[in-house]
Amino acid sequence: MDPIDLCHAGAARQAQLVRDRVVSARELVDATLRRIESLDPRLNAYRTVLADQALEQANEIDHGRMDPAGLPLLGVPVAIKDDTDVAGETTAWGTNAVDSPAARDAEVVARLRRAGAIIIGKTNVPELGAWPWTSSSTWGITRNPWNTERTPGGSSGGSATAAATGMCGVALGSDGGGSVRYPAALTGLFGFKPQRDRIPLDVQHADGWNGLLTYGSLSRTVTDAALFLDATAGICAHQRFVDQLDASLPPLRVAVSFDPPPGSMTHLIVDRRHAIEETAGLLRELGHHVIEREITYTRLAMRNTTMRYLAGVHHDATTIAHPERLARSTRRLARIGALIPQAAIARSRRAEHRLAASINQIFDNADIVLTPIAGSPPPLIEDTGCSGVIRSLLASNNGSWTMPWNAIGQPAASVPAGLDANGLPLAVQLCGRPDDDSTVLRLARQIEIPQPWAHLRPH
Repeated sequence: MDPIDLCHAGAARQAQLVRDRVVSARELVDATLRRIESLDPRLNAYRTVLADQALEQANEIDHGRMDPAGLPLLGVPVAIKDDTDVAGETTAWGTNAVDSPAARDAEVVARLRRAGAIIIGKTNVPELGAWPWTSSSTWGITRNPWNTERTPGGSSGGSATAAATGMCGVALGSDGGGSVRYPAALTGLFGFKPQRDRIPLDVQHADGWNGLLTYGSLSRTVTDAALFLDATAGICAHQRFVDQLDASLPPLRVAVSFDPPPGSMTHLIVDRRHAIEETAGLLRELGHHVIEREITYTRLAMRNTTMRYLAGVHHDATTIAHPERLARSTRRLARIGALIPQAAIARSRRAEHRLAASINQIFDNADIVLTPIAGSPPPLIEDTGCSGVIRSLLASNNGSWTMPWNAIGQPAASVPAGLDANGLPLAVQLCGRPDDDSTVLRLARQIEIPQPWAHLRPH
């Protein structure tokens, strides 16, 4: 098999090839490391590459020291976002404010290993994961492989660039306001944020950003994401999400909502709106009942998420080992978060049920919601982080449709929708009822079959 095709095959196909002994785990890891060596000096997806460890684990698989039965990610090179602990490695959080290596794997990493995954490296993030682009004074600029003058978004930008270019089979991300879905949308990937707490958070993320944070995946296909979720969520065999993907899906009521939450600075340009309309048309052809109906976000949605996010950044900045080493912009953002009283944060947490009730009115007449996810193309790198902290943050984040789903904790996904006239990825967002990860995944899979996207690769 051509090494580049192998690297782009995605996690499910890679695991099957290793399991069937069509390729060895060593061959897969070697091909991935060569891919990283070739591309990453230009793209800067990885903060560190764990080549020796990955090759050692591949040899264990090939020499039969791991039983392939029940290992859904057998031999798959998986990238870990560098806000998550890998034993023996520093969790840098996009900064040089951490010195000590992690004593053990985060639970999500341990589960990936138990599923047969090979940890290939740790991917770059913006400092403290606080920005919707991926660059830092310590680790440099991560670039979008579709156009290297543009950002892949943030904060899972390194994971997105790695997965989009075949520098891993699938990547772990974390999503506190769109940080999986937004980079996935900008790089042509399927990005899945599951129901809050479905994948366990560890101590370093406990109650992350006041309950906004969730682990998720950035993958080439929906099947890859379902396989990743089964491995990390610890689903029982008879409940596996991957087994539900191709089961018959009854006609659904799909609500199409275009408006961003009130108070956001996001605007939906024509080609991004057209992607929604094209997807809605496909869903009608597939037999679903599609209606246009706006979500009742209220002004509480942006206020609730913004307060929790800013207070979370302040917490992270003041509890990191060496806060004095943080960049000035991060310290400024943390100082803004310090102005929010704890009582106000507590009120925001208590108001979550009221916000959920308002947003979930849409499900009185719908089974799933279709929205935009990025209102405009990936921002130019030169336009990120170049003005005042708040102005820069708001102007560079064109994906405010993602944030409310973190506030209420419900599943949501970024689904590729082709390319625009400039060859940049388009995407839409699917959002589900509480705990209804399955419907989001199954409908995304149904979209993927007649309109596949995994063959689209950056130049």
